[in-house]
Amino acid sequence: MKASLRLISALLSVLATVRASPLVPRQSITTLNAAQIASYKPYTYFASAAYCSPSATLTWSCGANCVANSGFIPVASGGDGSSVQFWFVGFAPTQNTVIVSHQGTDTSKIQADLTDANAGLGNLDSSLFPGVSSSVEVHQGFAAEQAKTATTILAAVQQAITAHGATRVTVVGHSLGAAIALLDGVYLNLHLPGITVTTIGYGQPRVGNQAFADYVDGHFSVTHINNKEDYIPILPGQFLGYHHPSGEIHIQDSGAWVSCPGQDNPSTQCTVGDVPNIFVGNESDHDGPFDGVTMGC
Repeated sequence: MKASLRLISALLSVLATVRASPLVPRQSITTLNAAQIASYKPYTYFASAAYCSPSATLTWSCGANCVANSGFIPVASGGDGSSVQFWFVGFAPTQNTVIVSHQGTDTSKIQADLTDANAGLGNLDSSLFPGVSSSVEVHQGFAAEQAKTATTILAAVQQAITAHGATRVTVVGHSLGAAIALLDGVYLNLHLPGITVTTIGYGQPRVGNQAFADYVDGHFSVTHINNKEDYIPILPGQFLGYHHPSGEIHIQDSGAWVSCPGQDNPSTQCTVGDVPNIFVGNESDHDGPFDGVTMGC
């Protein structure tokens, strides 16, 4: 009886402490204004340009995507669009940043990548990602894709930094390209001391586990922009151990862009709440448009 009374007293004490503790306000979802939306458009075109052949991006003659960022100075490009996704590196004077861009893939192919035998979580390659905790795990298919071009891209980025005195690197991509871009962000941040690294992904699937999302949040700035009912960003599922880092912007059916704080925000204004499963998603939303830009060359 006395033991029960002591337990009740302890519980009441805990409840009193909780009630007395100040509540930390949850960050609110905010709507971006026209100027904020417009600030992403150059990067949207850079992501779209990665669908163009390396010969076109190296000469910056890739049509509307290149015209939109006419002052861009290409440094290197590569990939075959099949076994290795297209990519390019260069310097954007207007934005004062080195750009790294990775090609995406069509929805049917990205679904296959997300569900094949290589979709399990595993550690990052310690030779590419020295010092990253073994608790950090990522999609092994995405990791294999990023590894194919990692050192070549790093060399091109270093060349661009030296040539233009750059202090910032922005890595962009759509779909599979966004997944590679996020891993590139981690990689470049490790190998470019003193350089500010940012990633901007479009229609980005989940790339790693909770420890990965926390690592990203703690080391560099990430934005991932999702369009309406695109269901690729909810894959692979959280039940498999995957988590998005913070930085989601969700384009509403109305065309409004909202900033969703936190990781995998469950609000119906954000992707996880708006698209709880693939059956309520819309494949046609995956390629955009993102402020008028539909991904592709």
